[in-house]
Amino acid sequence: MTEQQQGTAAGRSAGPVEPPVDPRASWATWTTQSIISGPGGVTTDEVGPISGDLTVHTTWVDGEARLTVQYTGALDWYSVAGSPVPAADETTARAVHQAMVNAVKTGKGSRAPAAPAD
Repeated sequence: MTEQQQGTAAGRSAGPVEPPVDPRASWATWTTQSIISGPGGVTTDEVGPISGDLTVHTTWVDGEARLTVQYTGALDWYSVAGSPVPAADETTARAVHQAMVNAVKTGKGSRAPAAPAD
């Protein structure tokens, strides 16, 4: 009996074995450009508050939403204070991104929003 036949005889399928899906291997990104911040702008880890015409970028990886912001058209990106935010799935991370876009519009030194409750 071949190894494959022995595996089949033991109750395993003869087809290729797919590795389990690891959610940490999944990722997604969203970018929203040209958001005019409200007074007080967004608080960053590197330079404190920034305001004006901003771009927000969110990367979902390893179960968290990582939020960054830049002056639209600039090269430098800054980490939003309070980022990363736990986000178990892509839908949650997308909601965190949209909440951050809304927070930028509000200003007031906004920080990374909490993940929405289930």
